Amino acid sequence: MFDIQEELKKLPAKPGVYIMHDNRDAIIYVGKAVSLKNRVRQYFQASRNKGVKIEQMVTRISRFEYIVTDSELEALVLECNLIKEHRPKYNTMLKDDKTYPFIKVTMGEAYPRVLFSRTMKKDKSRYFGPYTSAGAVKDTIDLIVKLYKLRTCSRNLPKDTGKERPCLNYHIKQCKGPCQGYVTQEEYAGQVAQALEFLNGNYKPVLKMLEQQMQEASDQLDFEAAIEYRELINSVRQTAQKQKITASDGEDKDIIAVETDDRDAVVQVFFVRSGRLIGRDHFYLRVAPHDTRSVILNSFLKQFYSGTPFIPREIMLQEEIEDREVIEEWLGSRRGGKVHIRIPQRGTKEKLVELAAKNAAMVLSQDKEKIKREEGRTIGAMKEIAGWLELENINRVEAFDISNISGFESVGSMVVYEKGKPKRSDYRKFKIRSVAGPDDYASMEEVLSRRFSHGLAEQAGEKGEFGSFSRFPDLIMMDGGKGQVNVALRVLEELKINIPVCGMVKDDNHRTRGLYFKNEEIPIDRDSEGFRLITRIQDEAHRFAIEYHRSLRSKQQVHSILDEIEGIGETRRKALMRRFKSLEGIRDASLEELSGTESMNMAAAQKVYAFFHK
Repeated sequence: MFDIQEELKKLPAKPGVYIMHDNRDAIIYVGKAVSLKNRVRQYFQASRNKGVKIEQMVTRISRFEYIVTDSELEALVLECNLIKEHRPKYNTMLKDDKTYPFIKVTMGEAYPRVLFSRTMKKDKSRYFGPYTSAGAVKDTIDLIVKLYKLRTCSRNLPKDTGKERPCLNYHIKQCKGPCQGYVTQEEYAGQVAQALEFLNGNYKPVLKMLEQQMQEASDQLDFEAAIEYRELINSVRQTAQKQKITASDGEDKDIIAVETDDRDAVVQVFFVRSGRLIGRDHFYLRVAPHDTRSVILNSFLKQFYSGTPFIPREIMLQEEIEDREVIEEWLGSRRGGKVHIRIPQRGTKEKLVELAAKNAAMVLSQDKEKIKREEGRTIGAMKEIAGWLELENINRVEAFDISNISGFESVGSMVVYEKGKPKRSDYRKFKIRSVAGPDDYASMEEVLSRRFSHGLAEQAGEKGEFGSFSRFPDLIMMDGGKGQVNVALRVLEELKINIPVCGMVKDDNHRTRGLYFKNEEIPIDRDSEGFRLITRIQDEAHRFAIEYHRSLRSKQQVHSILDEIEGIGETRRKALMRRFKSLEGIRDASLEELSGTESMNMAAAQKVYAFFHK
C-alpha cells in the first residue's frame, strides 16, 4: 500500500516531474519542480493556502510518482510531453489541438515547387507561415503557380526529363514544361526567385508586369487575354490587402492575451510574420475558478508551443508569467535561436496586446451566449419536463420504440439522452426473440425486461450481455400512451425497480400532443424547449429502431417472409420483388396492383394481401 507521508520523506531535492494518480490509477495532475522535495510536499501541508482546485485534487491523490531530470529545462519539456499524452483532469488544458498550414517552396529540388504543408521540417525547403486559413493558402499557391508558371507535378527532374508527355498545365500555358526541357534550370530559378519575393510581400514588381501585359493585350485587341491579366491583378491586390502592416521591424512575433471567467478561458493569438499580421486564432481552455491570467498563460505557452512547428523570435504577453526564463530557454532550443518573451508597457506593442485581449473577451462573451442558448435547448428543456411531471431532477432519459413489418423481424431500440443531449455510446438495439407476429406490447415487454434484468445483473457484479446497462435512467419515455406505459410499469414492478415512466401521446396526425403520466394526460406548451426536446427524443428512438430494422432485412430474409405465403413460389416472389422493390412496397400495394403483377392471378394476390393485412 502506498504511504504518502513515508514517500514524501524519500523525495530528492532535485529538478524533475511529479505525477499524481487517483484511486483508479488514472493520472490526474502533472507538474514540474526545481526541487521535487519542496514542491510535492507543499501539496500535503495543511497550513498552506492552495486554492479550491488544488484542495480538490489533493483529496483524490492515491499515490504519486516522479521522474528526476538534470535541469529545470528538461523537466519543462517532460512536463509538456506528459500533459499532452495524458491530458490530466486538474491541469489547465487546451480544449483543442490545431495545426496551421504553411506554404512550402522545395528549394532542394532542381525545379522547385510551391506546396501546401501542415508541418515544417528541417530540410532545404523555404517555409512561409503559419497561416490561419487553409483556403487562403491554397488560393495563394494557385495564384503563384499561374503568375510564375511553376510546375505542380511530382516528377523527378531532371532525371525524368522527356520520359512522359507534358501535362495539361503546359498545354493551357500555366507551366513552361521543365519536364520536357523547354525551360533551362537557370530560367526556372529566376521564376522561383520572383515567387519568393511575392511570398515575402513584395507585390509591386508583379503588379507592374501584369498591368503592362494587360495594356499590351488590350492594344492588340486581344481582350480575352486582357481580362485574364485583369483577374490576376485583382487576385494579387486581394492577397496584398490581407497583409496588414503592424510593425516596421519586419520581425516574426506572436501576440497573446487571455480573458477568463469562473469556468472557461479564451486565449487570443495574433500571428505577425515579417512585420505583417497574417492572421489570428483563439483557443478555449479548461480552467479552475481561481486560476489567474498568469497561470493560464503559463500553461497555454507550454501546450501550444509543444505542438506547433514554428516558434517566432518574440512573444508578447499581457502579464508576467512564473516560468518566463525557463520557457524562453526551452523555446530557444526548439527554434534554434533566441526567443524573447516580453510584456510591453507602452506604445504600439502595448496596443496590440490590448487588441488581442479585447478580442479574447469578445469571443468569450459570444461563447457564453451560445452556451446559454444551448443550455436552454438541453438542460433547460430537461428542467421544463421535470417541472411538468413534478419530478425533482432529470439528468438521464431513456426512450424505447419497436419496429417491424407485419410482425416479421421485430426489433427494439433504446436511445439515451443525458443533460438534454443524445449519448449515442449508450444506445442499444434488441432483436425480438420471444414474440411471434405484430405484437408491439409483448415486444416492448421483452425489450424492457432484458434491458433492466441485465442492468440488475451488472449492478450485482455479473457481466451484462450488451455491455454497460448498470446505470438506470431518471425517467423512461415510451413511444405511446397508456398501454405502453403500463407495460413498462409492469416490468419495473416485477423487477422491483422504481423509475418514473411517461408516455409520449400523439394526436390524429401522429404529432406529440402531451405526456401520459400517473394515469393522466399532461398538456405541454408546443412552443417550449421541453416540447422540442420530447419531439427530438421520440424521432431519435423511431429513427434508431427503423435503421436497425433495415440493416436486418436482406433480400434473403425478405424472400423467406414471402415463402411463408401459400402459393407464392420462386417465380412469383421474383416478380413481386421486381415490381415493388421491397417488402414495404409489397405490403402497401393494393389488391389490384398485386393481381396485375406478372405471373400473379387474383387468388395469389388475395393471399399476399391477406397475409399483410390480417
